[in-house]
Amino acid sequence: MAVDVQVEIVVRRPLAEVAAFAVDPANAPAWYANIRSVAWRTQPPLSIGSRMDFAARFLGRTLAYTYEVIELEPGRRLAMSTSQGPFPMRTEYTWEPVGPDATRMTLRNTGDPRGVARISGPLLEAAMRRATTRDLERLAALLEARAGGDSPG
Repeated sequence: MAVDVQVEIVVRRPLAEVAAFAVDPANAPAWYANIRSVAWRTQPPLSIGSRMDFAARFLGRTLAYTYEVIELEPGRRLAMSTSQGPFPMRTEYTWEPVGPDATRMTLRNTGDPRGVARISGPLLEAAMRRATTRDLERLAALLEARAGGDSPG
């Protein structure tokens, strides 16, 4: 069973700021609750073909995988994919302005679980939706706090 989870949030910050923060791999552990670390495999800056190693914890399991950037339109869209592990996945971010100081960010994860993960597809999808919703809420809180003088991360 394929999994397709898409969530969105409006962040009360300009599009350029939201997109720049979200695409910086160094920021991922600050707003993704399950990501423990990110390490570059290729040299920065982010571009098509860039690869990063992610260490994460999800549903009680430790996961290690490498994402590769497969699409990049600065300020509009980023897509990454991994073919490793029990859950090959594609992650896509998109941004659109909803005013001069507000941005709609959409985060979509799609994939085709293998093995045991395949059997628990509906449960996996529900857990991913909850986690992704909380992650976007965390990203918004970090960036909106920055507007008030705090620094995220």
